[in-house]
Amino acid sequence: MEDLHEKFILGIMKRHNVMTLATVRRDGFPQATTVAYANDGLDLYFCCDKTSQKVKNISRSNKVSATIDHDTRDWNKIKAISLAGHATVLKGKRARAHAAELLARKFPEQGSFSADDPAVAFVRVQPTVVSVLDYSQGFGHTELIEIPASTAP
Repeated sequence: MEDLHEKFILGIMKRHNVMTLATVRRDGFPQATTVAYANDGLDLYFCCDKTSQKVKNISRSNKVSATIDHDTRDWNKIKAISLAGHATVLKGKRARAHAAELLARKFPEQGSFSADDPAVAFVRVQPTVVSVLDYSQGFGHTELIEIPASTAP
């Protein structure tokens, strides 16, 4: 991946706090949900109730899509990313602690979610492809970027 693309993607991730995450429901329809996230490089982390529909969906199919963007009335100012990848409900203490730390650092006002809380699911999304949207370069300008596999904890 080119440095310019990585800088753009990481800049979008840093400037925003929520993403729309799409998972696959049991009936095959997509389910889109807004979640707050933190990132470590290109990997995204969020937490939710372990009994949530998101977690059930991810347990059946780890394929997800997401968008990170902002609202603007001027279409020529659209700068965003959409991605496809795989989600993992984190099980190990180290991986859960890493996710909890990232979220607490980004959202200190929320307090910390304990990595030991069995009611909380921590999820990592590892993108495999990212579509970079930058309409400042022309209406509809997108570039598809393939992402190498991550070695996150």
